[in-house]
Amino acid sequence: MDKLTERIRMLRENSHLTQRQLAEYLGLRQQTYSRYERGELIPSLDSMAALADFYDTSVDFLVGITDVPERN
Repeated sequence: MDKLTERIRMLRENSHLTQRQLAEYLGLRQQTYSRYERGELIPSLDSMAALADFYDTSVDFLVGITDVPERN
């Protein structure tokens, strides 16, 4: 599992959210979001930015460029 799939799943589970809830926030179908977490589909830059905003982190953290979850 790559960093992106690992981290978006971890953040969602730690927030006690369902895939459906995240998909609705992003304006996606639940099946599409599920494919993000399984690594079958790479989220668009807009979706990654929205996820970073939602979790108050950075896209760099989501994709594994940094291990620091706090925004700079």
